[in-house]
Amino acid sequence: MELDLISKRELLELTGISYGQLYRWKRKNLIPEEWFIRKSAFTGQETFFPREKMLGRIDRIKNMKEDLSLDDLANMFSPSPTEIRMTPEALIEQGVISRAALDIFLKDESPAETLGFNMIVPLYIMHKALESGEISLDEARLLSQTLKEHFARFDGKDFTLLFLRKQGIASCCLVSAPADIFFEPGTKVVSRVTASSCIEELKMKLS
Repeated sequence: MELDLISKRELLELTGISYGQLYRWKRKNLIPEEWFIRKSAFTGQETFFPREKMLGRIDRIKNMKEDLSLDDLANMFSPSPTEIRMTPEALIEQGVISRAALDIFLKDESPAETLGFNMIVPLYIMHKALESGEISLDEARLLSQTLKEHFARFDGKDFTLLFLRKQGIASCCLVSAPADIFFEPGTKVVSRVTASSCIEELKMKLS
């Protein structure tokens, strides 16, 4: 799965933003440093970006910057856990997660009155993967175990959850974003969920 990139020149032309705006948003942490990818081109070193993420982020910034300051936007886009805490039942009542996702994710866990943001994020990522309808409940248990074991390793850095299937056998992995990944023939990417997008959605839902 080769990363779909967009050049800086194409990005500026397509979105109508200026070079100065782009780097101002970078300085304000509205756009992650790791999305600025330096690659060799026939004209020398050029800057590229993950196309889908970058176009989505710029669209959000342009639509929201009239109502929010750049600092407020930076806080919303930040992958760092916040002080948000919610009860499991409140998450279900507000339509943030499904009962099925909650039951699978909290199975074998000690009962907790409230969940912190660093627990809600992987739970929501699993909910998003289940929401596609492509993953069975048994497969969701594998996904849940992987998230709980490895989520903390990223320490606030963006990553993508990939759920794969080949000849009926499922597997999943967490991959630092952005990254180029190549699979053997016959491997199907059943679900792809990016942590930063889930965090943005969560902050909007829980605000």
